[in-house]
Amino acid sequence: MGIRFCTHGNLILIVTEDVEEVIELKKRKKQKLKKSLETKTKAASEIQAWWRGTLVRRTLLHAALRAWIIQRWWRQTLENLLQKKRREALVTYANTVRAVVKIQSLVRMWRIHWRYCQVLNAIRVIQCHWECHNCYTCALLRGHCVVTATHLQFHIEIINS
Repeated sequence: MGIRFCTHGNLILIVTEDVEEVIELKKRKKQKLKKSLETKTKAASEIQAWWRGTLVRRTLLHAALRAWIIQRWWRQTLENLLQKKRREALVTYANTVRAVVKIQSLVRMWRIHWRYCQVLNAIRVIQCHWECHNCYTCALLRGHCVVTATHLQFHIEIINS
């Protein structure tokens, strides 16, 4: 309730207000403000939740991509190591085979050389005995040599003319 005076001082205006009405208006304003605040808070919470979800999904995506890159690099490294081991095993095998073949070749060469030397010695013995023979014009020597993988054969024929 209140009293108001006119500027000239003649008129008195008495204004009465209903206290209950004012209280109710204040309550309504508070409720509207509270409701508006709740709506804004709820909207802000939803926006924040959406943004946090976006950040989390983005972070998870980056983490997954990084993990994929690391896995790819590791698989490539393992593949390179496996190829290197295979290459080393192949080189070792080839060197071993080459050494075995070389040794076999040397042993075969030695055996053939040894047999050849035996045949040469036999031919020299025959030639020495033949030179000691009296009749050089009566007979001729004809030789025949056969070389096989394991033997060296030499045939000598004496031909009388």
